[in-house]
Amino acid sequence: MKALLYTPSLPRFFAARVLGKRFPKGLLPLSLTQLPLPERQGFVRVRVRLSGVCGSDLALLYGKSPPSISPFFSFPAVLGHEILGEVEGSLVAVNPLLTCADRGLPPCPKCQEGEEGLCQNVAEGSLAPGMLGYNRDLPGGWGEWILARPERLYPIPAHVPEERAVLAEPLAVVVRGLKKLKPWPKEVLILGMGTLGLLALKALRALGFSGKVYAVAKYPHQAERALAFGADGVYGSAKEALLERAKRYRYLLFEGYRGGYEAVLEASGSGAGFRQALTLAQEGGRVLLLGAPGLDWADLSPFWFKEVGLVGSYTYSPEEFAQAVGLLPELVGLEALIGGIFPLTDWQKALSAKGKALFRPNVS
Repeated sequence: MKALLYTPSLPRFFAARVLGKRFPKGLLPLSLTQLPLPERQGFVRVRVRLSGVCGSDLALLYGKSPPSISPFFSFPAVLGHEILGEVEGSLVAVNPLLTCADRGLPPCPKCQEGEEGLCQNVAEGSLAPGMLGYNRDLPGGWGEWILARPERLYPIPAHVPEERAVLAEPLAVVVRGLKKLKPWPKEVLILGMGTLGLLALKALRALGFSGKVYAVAKYPHQAERALAFGADGVYGSAKEALLERAKRYRYLLFEGYRGGYEAVLEASGSGAGFRQALTLAQEGGRVLLLGAPGLDWADLSPFWFKEVGLVGSYTYSPEEFAQAVGLLPELVGLEALIGGIFPLTDWQKALSAKGKALFRPNVS
């Protein structure tokens, strides 16, 4: 089968880390190649219809992934963990986790609790470390086929377009995160109006949140979309949002703030976004990390001086994934997030796309 294979390269890793998006895409450690599809007992073949390019994929390619999580992935690997597949003519969303049940192991304490996203055996058992898309034994969605256990496949409800259905996986991450904000605050500020931020904005309303939702959008088109998705107000910068709600105090060359927002969702995945979220949270407020910042610096005083609480969301339970799939019919307009659909041969263009890029590996 055709697939995009990621093969680690330390020189390219460090060069990409320094240069960031200026690093030539043709030199990224990604190659289009032919691979055999492995066979595995208890797993079925799934034909890939669409697979998304996630911020964590870009972080890996550009050397931004935190080193401390690297033992829990394995390479070389076919990337792609946001997967819409087809089995016997029916569309399915693929839960990419490879936990105890997938690895031929008795359930660990977290899997016994139903918290597969926190499985303690993701680097154990008969499979290499990592989920689909970060696993050297099983290919991810940037290839024509994947293998998955039937329990990992969730039928797509009728009349949901493919471009919306492929967002089930990141939507599940958002659904899990938003549950951690309950009991609901009176207001929420979302930092970052990329895919995760806009998903959170749309999902908040679908999950019954009736309070105010504000957004920080870097670009005008993101601000327009945030308003279309139901934001009560949009700020052009975190500083603008802060000055709207908090009072500034100064001493010598230093400044600090009192006040802010009851709950702040950080969806940009950047270290700067994390620092801004801590500043924007009011005394006793909460910060939810939906993005995935890695190594960076931050002033930790808000945790004790303002008693700000911090929670994160990385994956999901089976029930949360099913809930995300079940929400798809009512989340009309999510497909507007898609910035382009590309064949595997155009992977360099896909990595440059504005908006959410998708691969269609099986081009007829």
